Amino acid sequence: MHLWLIPLLPLAGAAINGLLGRRFSKSTVTAVGLLFPGAAMLWTWKVAFQFTASQAPYIENHGTWLRAGDFVVNYSLYLDQLSLLMILIVTGVGFLIHVYSVGYMAHEGGYYRYFSYLNLFMFFMLTLVLASNYLLMFVGWEGVGLASYLLIGFFFLRDSASSAGKKAFIVNRIGDFGFLIALFLMIKHFGTLNFDDVFAKAAGADVGLLTAIGLLLLVGAAGKSAQLPLYVWLPDAMEGPTPVSALIHAATMVTAGVYMITRSHVIFDHAPDAAAAVAVIGALTALFAATIGLVQHDIKRVLAYSTVSQLGYMVMACGVAAYSAGMFHLMTHAFFKALLFLAAGSVIHGLGGEQDMRKMGGLRHDMPWTFWTMTMATFAITGVPMFSGFFSKDEILWRTFASGHTVLWFIGWFTAFLTAFYMFRLWFLTFFGEFRGQPAHGAHETPGREHHQHEGHAHESPKVMLVPLVILAVLSVIGGWIGVPPALAGSNHFEHFLDPVLLSSASAEATGVAQPATEDFAPERTLAVSAIGAGVAGFLLAWLMYSRRRDLPAKLREQFQGAYTMLENKYYVDEFYGAAVVKPLIEGSRAVLWKFIDQGLIDGTVNESAAAARDVSNSFRRMQSGNIRSYAGWIAAGAAVVIAYMLYMGVR
Repeated sequence: MHLWLIPLLPLAGAAINGLLGRRFSKSTVTAVGLLFPGAAMLWTWKVAFQFTASQAPYIENHGTWLRAGDFVVNYSLYLDQLSLLMILIVTGVGFLIHVYSVGYMAHEGGYYRYFSYLNLFMFFMLTLVLASNYLLMFVGWEGVGLASYLLIGFFFLRDSASSAGKKAFIVNRIGDFGFLIALFLMIKHFGTLNFDDVFAKAAGADVGLLTAIGLLLLVGAAGKSAQLPLYVWLPDAMEGPTPVSALIHAATMVTAGVYMITRSHVIFDHAPDAAAAVAVIGALTALFAATIGLVQHDIKRVLAYSTVSQLGYMVMACGVAAYSAGMFHLMTHAFFKALLFLAAGSVIHGLGGEQDMRKMGGLRHDMPWTFWTMTMATFAITGVPMFSGFFSKDEILWRTFASGHTVLWFIGWFTAFLTAFYMFRLWFLTFFGEFRGQPAHGAHETPGREHHQHEGHAHESPKVMLVPLVILAVLSVIGGWIGVPPALAGSNHFEHFLDPVLLSSASAEATGVAQPATEDFAPERTLAVSAIGAGVAGFLLAWLMYSRRRDLPAKLREQFQGAYTMLENKYYVDEFYGAAVVKPLIEGSRAVLWKFIDQGLIDGTVNESAAAARDVSNSFRRMQSGNIRSYAGWIAAGAAVVIAYMLYMGVR
């Protein structure tokens, strides 16, 4: 199948534009930037058409990478139903974002650099999901962290962008440390990092060991997939260009943690305490981020906290052993969240860089294509029936309830209500009512460029930006139909497609999770109706506050000033981390590492040694006076010392 071509093609595009792009014309940079990821997408489709369940897993070995005694790591690629799903999502949605970027970044500096970074990101993400062992996965894992640092900090002349890139890089290193320790434990106790070998040995391993490995893997997933307490990097990542937000927050980097947990399901199936921790962290993250999204004013930050919340849904599903439901929501989320970010970028583009929703309104008339596509995405994420998000979110809630986690189900249900509220709040503030700002034509995101405000109308984006929106809108509507459950007169083809991967190594008895009954669909349908009710309640509340009674938000803010301020300031988590972690580290580094170790020990040792050598040499230098009487005196003194020594030794 030549799987190696899929990650190698974007790498070639990154190298060509990165090394030669400065000399290319913009059209040549565009051609290179689109050709190679587009070719990777087409080759992925070819692989998908050739793939059959009987040949899974298909392992493509390209030689030995590391050998240390009996420990061997090969550079090999791994294709089964799970990795096939991921490469289809990454290449498909990733290519649409590349196309959209042609229009969005047309007037920005560093155009060639942008596409080089974007291609490099795809290479590392494809390496991550195609890896046949944890070490190669870790290479892709670290690589997407590096590429995200470059993309988030793309506007490096802007301090906020540079700081956001560094924050993402450092916070992810904390999670990666946990992942790395988990790999060390696997090497010590299993002697291998190959997926099939690790999972075969994990089935009979000590529960305590598996719990430790599972918890450490959770730390890694919390960093990459922005879960509590390591979520803080993702909202600040909005400093990057909007297409980057779509790429990182929709189908690629932030889903890596969910994919890793799902890939490692055998470990979590046999470590119930670690699985419970995964479920609790996911549920709390979903609720926590949703509450913050209620009061944010920046359109991209609302979507950022929405991403954190939706990732919490996926992680919660994995924690209750509903891995297929988590991956189903990962897929539908890739469609509607990429669309939401790209549509938000279209709004920002049409308003000359404006991101504050309080300065928007009434844009549905000037930007009809953007309005209707974003409406499709809003309906999908809020769980409107027959849209993709309805089926995937309903599956997660049902599986959570059926597994006996009633409290987690309620958290998920309440989060669905909050999601509907803040998303329809965004919808009403952006597209309805009267326009509340002054659009600036011709201004873009480039730092330092003045945004000239003047009267005028917002304008629709060019076709190169609208075509990806339309395609993603279609997927946001129909993308969930392959997972319609039997309770809703479907067959859930998605779950059956993943069953060979997710049920091959662990049985229902091993997981300890009660499986939902398939004979009686009444409870599942009741829960689906309740989820619809939560969405309707969220819509009605948003309509009342931001369309019917627009004075209510100000009154509620005044009445609940303390709670509103806390949510607006994101629970002061960044301030807490700054005071409890960042400041002590900086001051400790200055006092201990700089002043004591560097200046006191290292510089002190070198400087004092030099001073001592200088003093000794000065003493000897003064002896060389050029005075013959002085030299004769020193000779006589020396002779006297020698004679005295000889007499002393003779007496003894």
